[in-house]
Amino acid sequence: MKFNKIVALALALVMVFALCACGGGHPASKTDDSGSAAKVDTNTVSVGAVVIARDDVPTDQIYAFVSTIFNNLDAIAAQHGKGAELNLEAAASVKGVPYHPGAAKYFEEKGVKVDAVKDGAGTGTAAALNFGTGGDTGTYYGFGSVLANYVSTNSDCKVTALTSGGSQANVEDLTNGNVQIAFVQSDVMNYAYNGQRLFESPVTGFSVVAQLYQEQVQIVTTNPDIKTVADLAGKKVSIGAAGSGVYFNAIDVLGAYGLTEDDIKPTYQSFSDSADALKNGQIDAAFIVAGAPTTAVTDLATTKDTYLVSLDSEHIAKLLETSDYYTETVIAKDVYFGD
Repeated sequence: MKFNKIVALALALVMVFALCACGGGHPASKTDDSGSAAKVDTNTVSVGAVVIARDDVPTDQIYAFVSTIFNNLDAIAAQHGKGAELNLEAAASVKGVPYHPGAAKYFEEKGVKVDAVKDGAGTGTAAALNFGTGGDTGTYYGFGSVLANYVSTNSDCKVTALTSGGSQANVEDLTNGNVQIAFVQSDVMNYAYNGQRLFESPVTGFSVVAQLYQEQVQIVTTNPDIKTVADLAGKKVSIGAAGSGVYFNAIDVLGAYGLTEDDIKPTYQSFSDSADALKNGQIDAAFIVAGAPTTAVTDLATTKDTYLVSLDSEHIAKLLETSDYYTETVIAKDVYFGD
């Protein structure tokens, strides 16, 4: 009997040690390095975050806006992480849409030449600038507010950051005169200027101020079994507001994997609504296109185990072949989830 008790105790101890070794109770997003769980780098593509202006915004206003930002990069970076990504060469690198004369003047003074300058722009009389950004949980609004406040405080150019429906809405608000400058995705900017996809006819009454940073295509899920884009088939997936830039990015990525809108159960939601739906288990995944870290994703990751889905090199190559607007990029594992 005594021997049996000893054997039973030994077996119990073995089971305890085995459970500890397996890490029982730890969520997969904290320990699993397979697929694209939280603790690994995420391979994806990005588009540029570009500030554009109405052509009638005065040259001196745009010059003040650009010079105040790029002459004070350290101060901007101290207030928002995206400030550390700003550089003159990238800011002046946009092609396909001409630059506002006020921006081109500043870049030329710094020895950086833009591809084209808009003839006849910069002759208006606007004394203050409304800045169309994005939703209040996105990078556009967060970073845009920092830029607006800094420029207003440190120059004669007074800027007010406004929330908005994103890139397409910003182009429309710019056209209608509701805002004078605005954030847009680089692909949406080109769609507008050339009358493609989102826009039935060309919208040409704006010019480029600067490209500021890259916006990553982020596929966010709370389901550890979704490891590739192919795993989205049959799932409830938010692909952005209908007709938005995010929508077309999602369609492009799905298409690279041989999927269409009909192969998923699509919903059409904003960043914050998508995050809420993920949190509440109403959807399986969401496309979010914004500079990482994005507030909506950060907030989600504090309440639920959160995963980013990687794109593989073969399908990234397909995207790059079919669109000039995408750039291959990596979201480092510590951007959202720490070391």
